[in-house]
Amino acid sequence: MPAQFAASAPSSVTPPSWHALNPSEVFSVLSTGPQGLSGSEATRRLADLGPNELSFAKVSPWWRVLFRQFISPLIGILLVAAVVTLVQQHWVDAGAIVLILCINAALGFFQERKAEEAVRALQSLASPTCRVLRDGSEQVIPGRDVVRGEVVLLESGERVSADLRLFEANGLQVDESMLTGESFAASKHTAALPADVSDADKTNVAFSGTFVGNGRGKGVVIATGASTALGEINALVQGPTGKSPLQLLTHSLERRIGLIVLAAIVFIFIAGLVLGNDVSTMFRTAVGLAVASIPESLPIVLTVALSLGVSRMARRNAIVRTLPAVETLGSTNVIGSDKTGTLTENRLTVERIWTSDGTVDVSAGDDGGSTDSPLVRAVLRAGALTNEATLSAEDDDLEYSGDAVDAAMALTAVVRAAISEAERTAEPAAHQPYEPHLRYSQTVQQDAAGRRTLYVKGSPEAVLAGAVVLAVPGGTVPLDEAQVHAANEAMGRDGLRVIATGSRILADSEELPSPLPPPSGLTFLGMEGMTDPPRAGVADAIVKCRRAGIKVMMITGDHPVTATAIAGRLGLSTDKPALTGAEMADLDDQMLAARILQTSVAARVSPVEKLRIVRALQANGKVVAVTGDGVNDAPALKAAAIGVAMGKSGTDVARESSDVVLTDDNFVTIVHAVEEGRVTFSAVRKTTFFLLSTGTAALVAVTLSVFAEVPLLFLPVQMLWMNVVTNGAQDIALTFEPAEGDELTRPPREPSEGILSRTLWFRAGITGCWMALAVTLTFIVALHNGYTETHARTFALTMFVVLTFFQVHSSRAENKSFFQLRLLANKPLLFTSLAAQTLHWAVQTWPVSADLLGLTPLRPWEWLLCIGIGSTVLIIVEAEKGVRRWAHRHDTPPA
Repeated sequence: MPAQFAASAPSSVTPPSWHALNPSEVFSVLSTGPQGLSGSEATRRLADLGPNELSFAKVSPWWRVLFRQFISPLIGILLVAAVVTLVQQHWVDAGAIVLILCINAALGFFQERKAEEAVRALQSLASPTCRVLRDGSEQVIPGRDVVRGEVVLLESGERVSADLRLFEANGLQVDESMLTGESFAASKHTAALPADVSDADKTNVAFSGTFVGNGRGKGVVIATGASTALGEINALVQGPTGKSPLQLLTHSLERRIGLIVLAAIVFIFIAGLVLGNDVSTMFRTAVGLAVASIPESLPIVLTVALSLGVSRMARRNAIVRTLPAVETLGSTNVIGSDKTGTLTENRLTVERIWTSDGTVDVSAGDDGGSTDSPLVRAVLRAGALTNEATLSAEDDDLEYSGDAVDAAMALTAVVRAAISEAERTAEPAAHQPYEPHLRYSQTVQQDAAGRRTLYVKGSPEAVLAGAVVLAVPGGTVPLDEAQVHAANEAMGRDGLRVIATGSRILADSEELPSPLPPPSGLTFLGMEGMTDPPRAGVADAIVKCRRAGIKVMMITGDHPVTATAIAGRLGLSTDKPALTGAEMADLDDQMLAARILQTSVAARVSPVEKLRIVRALQANGKVVAVTGDGVNDAPALKAAAIGVAMGKSGTDVARESSDVVLTDDNFVTIVHAVEEGRVTFSAVRKTTFFLLSTGTAALVAVTLSVFAEVPLLFLPVQMLWMNVVTNGAQDIALTFEPAEGDELTRPPREPSEGILSRTLWFRAGITGCWMALAVTLTFIVALHNGYTETHARTFALTMFVVLTFFQVHSSRAENKSFFQLRLLANKPLLFTSLAAQTLHWAVQTWPVSADLLGLTPLRPWEWLLCIGIGSTVLIIVEAEKGVRRWAHRHDTPPA
């Protein structure tokens, strides 16, 4: 997120390293000064450089988006079939095909238009107005009118309107978590920095879109609009959205099905003509066969399956914004997670308190401080009295607002009864707020007896500088700085932010000048170590991910030490050092991919570097899910196969760039979503197998009958009816198949595997051919036994309908035996499959429908024969499953 130099000079000129220049040098380069620009100069620069706005890609016209929904071989064949059936006045079938096409197009149109709105959320971060110096006086101007070289004034509560090089800073702290992922507010100063510091360490620059938490300052604008850090993120977010694995697989399958069916019907049409059939009959046959063999309900099946997944995920606190995301989580094999607010609570918490008497872990349990020693209570009390946090909620859980460090120390002291809220908020006799350059704050409190005590809190080094003795049980001893430094380093290695406290009783005659002088003569009380703690349950969720074959990687802008410490507590591997943005600069893409596989932590990375990590993983064949809540996560969220944003603490930009939003901001929910994704893909896979096997059976059966030199196996209208009764609602009902229970113990599906595994392709082939052979032989044998063509066709068509009944039930499980499944586990499937048989019986029995379709009633023994032969498809599938289980059992090497 480097701030780019948006000057009128040619773009080939390398922009200055603003953070490495002194303020006077920055003014010189920008031809401005501490008093800002004149009004006329600002107007000229605005005309030359353009407004301080983010640019957005033009939205595609609605008609072009709609047209794209029909670019598919499968859709093309269905369009032709719809036109032909309309010409032939088969209104019901034509209407069904057109309805399927319209629903599919509408869903695709809606999702694509919705995706284009993602980048608009960045506009919410633009500052509508800001305060600037023009002609030497303060003015309030629209944020879009800010120009390079402008002097901008900053105060607590304001949003930064452009990238600024600061030249005045008084206790200025800026919340940059949306850009850096850092949970602590960044303390700002004005001194020049080394040229090679990372973006997150540019402490003399305020970035556009960030929020001023405390203090005030002045800065000169070094970049506006698209040239800012926010502008660069905006450019990345507007890049192409990554396609989900299911979308890629579906498009590939559609092309293959379309080409195979098209080639088959052309071949059958020509063969039928050669064998003496008339053109009209063969043309109608080809159209009917196309409709019967093409799984035109596949788009609806996918939509229903994904919609069911959406509903199940919503019940588990995951809101799905794009339907394909349901399945994508199931095929994910890498989760790149942001740390702050995702793996952690995004709330500073005091975890340890060090005194000369030892270290106390105050996060281990809540005993209300009843066992705290006097030394621990003194440390807590000093931290709470030198404090500016305010109580914002007082329900079952206290909640403090203000500086994160102050809020954490105040909460711990009050909860552990080291101090009351009334004591904490009592008016001090004197107070000096925290100053970043001083690295301490101090307060003088007076008790009821009139005794005044100076309390100091700050960095251990700053408090040590004013301390002379160390508090011990029952008194004090000479200060041992080595002991304090060792304790500080120990907590620092564990990723804790350490704040020290000290105190001194003031003499009655001692005056209190303003401002207070540097503290001296202090008793060093102890130190509080705080961190942003891991969310409850995240460590267990990571274990489940590992068991499911999913690698979890922390990708954060936070400091490597902090990130590594949190990673260790979460159970992520810390054997290898964290990958950093500075290290990435020296690695090419192949070296980066290899380095990523060695570590589970990437720290101090910018949005561009996060995006590069995602693309490196994708280039390595990984299906990557990215989680996050900040603006800095948006480019990676959009580029990943699936982006998962936090719903409660996340920014609008992150949510709009994502595919899934977690309403509870809990990483644990992702594990539930992964499970539901795998259930959803399994349902899609089972239904696709059923549709392809029955379509193959229809295609092969008609082909065999053409070359057998017998009358047409099915009339065109019968093929259309067969398509309705054999697929109809059964394929949709199959998507309601519940989980088999082992979803999180299986490894992720290989991306090269496709929607169907090799096992299912083989199974679809053998069952499809067997069904085709059974139907064709039924027709031929019936003719040879003197059946009329109408009776023989009815017999063959009924055989096909019954075979599909057993086939749809054999499709319920890929590996489990059908007899291990509960019959009523999928009630919609049982009812719709039975209803299909009943409907077919009713149609051939009712004279009106029988005449329309060219059918005749079958005798009971003929139905029993169809049931007997139809059940063989179930036997074939069960035998094939049994053979595979036996083979796998014998393939397993001895332990």
